[in-house]
Amino acid sequence: MPTEKEKMLAGARYDPTDPELVADRERARELTERFNRTAAGEADERREVLDSLFGSIEGSCHVEPPFRCDYGYNVSVGDGFYANFDCVILDVCEVDVGAGCLLGPGVHVYTATHPLDPEPRAAGVESGEPVTVGDNVWVGGRAVLNPGVTVGDDAVIASGAVVTEDVPAGVVVGGNPAAVVRELE
Repeated sequence: MPTEKEKMLAGARYDPTDPELVADRERARELTERFNRTAAGEADERREVLDSLFGSIEGSCHVEPPFRCDYGYNVSVGDGFYANFDCVILDVCEVDVGAGCLLGPGVHVYTATHPLDPEPRAAGVESGEPVTVGDNVWVGGRAVLNPGVTVGDDAVIASGAVVTEDVPAGVVVGGNPAAVVRELE
């Protein structure tokens, strides 16, 4: 029988009060608190914490505090990743962000979701769907990427957009729900 963590990582319904998952979230809280207390000139300390927190970092990475996440180990970022102030990643499933991606201030990335049926929702079960962001994507401030979306290479997500469906490569999307505003050359 799979563990609650195995269920979570597979995107199946799981119990978030499982002791292993609680301990993993506490570890992430401790690391993000440590990260968020760093001073502007402590780049080496910040990188050390992110290396411990994230599942993988390819090359350079810059995250402005404050930053929050559920587990951290489900987050993988490519070379040149940048996240501005107040970003949140709820990573119950994989969040894979490509190279050269920029997250504006207050961007939220959600993999966590809850049942639509009120009975299991009230019982506290959760599930998740991975989020994938291609290379050279710019996500504007206060945009939200919802569970299960894929954003194609070179796309731009306008500030405040709520992405509920996949975004093709090379387009600008905006609005709630986000829709293609124009194609990029």
